[in-house]
Order: sequence, then structure tokens, then C-alpha cells
Amino acid sequence: MQTINRPRVKICCIQSIEEAWLAINYGASALGLVSEMPSGPGPISEELIRQIAAIIPPGVTSVLLTSKADTQEIIEQQRRCGVNAIQIVDRLEKGSYQDFRDAIPGISIIQVIHISGEASIEEAISVAPHVDAILLDSGNPDLQVKELGGTGRTHDWNTSRKIRESVAVPIFLAGGLNPDNIAQAIQQIRPFGIDVCSGVRTNGILDESKLAK
Repeated sequence: MQTINRPRVKICCIQSIEEAWLAINYGASALGLVSEMPSGPGPISEELIRQIAAIIPPGVTSVLLTSKADTQEIIEQQRRCGVNAIQIVDRLEKGSYQDFRDAIPGISIIQVIHISGEASIEEAISVAPHVDAILLDSGNPDLQVKELGGTGRTHDWNTSRKIRESVAVPIFLAGGLNPDNIAQAIQQIRPFGIDVCSGVRTNGILDESKLAK
């Protein structure tokens, strides 16, 4: 039997310093800190993001989720929050990825691709050379009120696998992952990392028993 390397685990939608430590104690290698969003769970203030990022130990990545689409605005937000990675949950509309390299070198850039069909594969291929990682999710940025994550829905994992096989950067898998389906997802897609939000929560609270599973 072929061995599958254990993927990195990113626990998203962290709400407090206490939740951050709980996720870290159960092996999270990255924590997602959600700033203002048009919809979905988990947004917290930039001040709280800054406080949580400040206590995260070396070896655990603090990830700012931003819905901003202007690179200069995202750069300023990163500087306010003090995180060491940025997750761009929508398509950039102004500026380029090179702007991040020039302004905030050393800060990792993760671009979200929302899986909607074969077009998502081409989108991922075009973005991959410019970012440090791609995160595959189940939102819909084309709705009037954009869905940019935290939907609790899975997407077509066959498309996700095709993307993983087509790009050279690390792939994180998100979207409806929970203790019951995550092993199957890892086996089918073999992502670099997995990203979980609602799948480890009960009534919006980070659930220690689900984290353990």
C-alpha cells in the first residue's frame, strides 16, 4: 500500500486566543483569522486578529483571510494585523502579486480558487506561478452577495485533484471537510494541507472532540 504523507492542518475561523491555543494543542500548523467578509462565519476585528497573531508560536502560521481585492489595501491590512500569511479569498481587481513581493517580502500569499468547473483549473494554473499556495474552496464569488468561504459545502474533488496534478505550488483543500469525510478527501486528492472551519465546530464553538477526531 502506498503511503500518503500526513497533510498540514489549518484550522480556520479562530475566534479567540483560547481557540487559537486549543487548535495548536491539537496539532494545527496554521490558524485562519477571518477579517470582514460579505457573508459567512467567523469574522473578527483586526485588533483581535493582531492580538491572536502576536501569541502564535514559531512553527504555526498566522493566516489573514481578506476579501479585499486591491493589493495596496491588503498590504496595509497585513501591516496592521501582523500576520505572516495572507489568504486572498476573492480575485484581485487592482494591483499584482508582485506588489506583495515588493512591499511585504517574506509574507506568504495564498490565493483561493472557488471550484465551479473546468474553468477553475485554468484559473489555478494561471495564478500558481505568482503565489506560495492555492486553497481550493466551495464558495461562489459571482453571487450578488459573494460567498467567499465557510459554506460547509464540499465541491467536486475530481476537479481539485486535477488542479493538484497541474500546478507546482502546494494545494490546500477546504470546503465541507469534517471528521467523517476528511480521510477520503486526503486519499483522493493528496493535498499539501487541509483547511477546516465549520467541520470542527458545534453551535459556532470550536469543538475539542471534533478536533481530536
